[in-house]
Amino acid sequence: MSVFVLIPGAGGAAWYWHRVVPELRARGHEAVAVDLPGADESAGLPEYTDAVVAAVGDRDDVVLVGQSMGGFTAPMVCARVPVRLLVLVNAMIPLPGETPGQWWGNTGAPAARVAAAEAGGYTTDFDPATYFLHDVPTEIAAAGAEHERPEADVAFGQPCAVERWPDVATRVLAAAEDRFFPPEFQRRVARDRLGIDADEVPGGHLVALSRPVDLADRLIEYLP
Repeated sequence: MSVFVLIPGAGGAAWYWHRVVPELRARGHEAVAVDLPGADESAGLPEYTDAVVAAVGDRDDVVLVGQSMGGFTAPMVCARVPVRLLVLVNAMIPLPGETPGQWWGNTGAPAARVAAAEAGGYTTDFDPATYFLHDVPTEIAAAGAEHERPEADVAFGQPCAVERWPDVATRVLAAAEDRFFPPEFQRRVARDRLGIDADEVPGGHLVALSRPVDLADRLIEYLP
């Protein structure tokens, strides 16, 4: 049995993983979704890391999964506790010392999003319905409204406080219909920053909400 510790993206709501957790448990594994103080201006990446480390506790055989902005917290966690496998899902992949605020310009993420929109024929103006919810079931999107919360500015100015990428087996998983971080963009960043090829799974940026079975199956496939 492995323990999947699941880090959400901006806003920090553990609810994001609520459809994946039972899928992993049904397959005989433990799953823990971590709630982060994303809206708290007095908390940032160090506090997010503390929360995930506390969730890991003394567990072993940990598979750490970071979604979107959770990619900044994940390597900081790996520097503090033993992790068997790190999986980055539609994630921001940081360089050591880089801040989330710097990441956008350093990677060219905004230009990649606009280029994909022009090629795909949908609006280049950001709105959640187009970029986050286009493949999420209507009832799930409606239920998520009460769990939405903003990401405080403080975290965007804090560095990924690691000296080097952790010595942990790492996989990058890009959703094929992600409009926010298009898969072609994710593949480039994974190659440039980690020297690895990104895998694909069906779904959009919020793949844990839209395709939980596909995501859980892929996570299980990664187990040695």
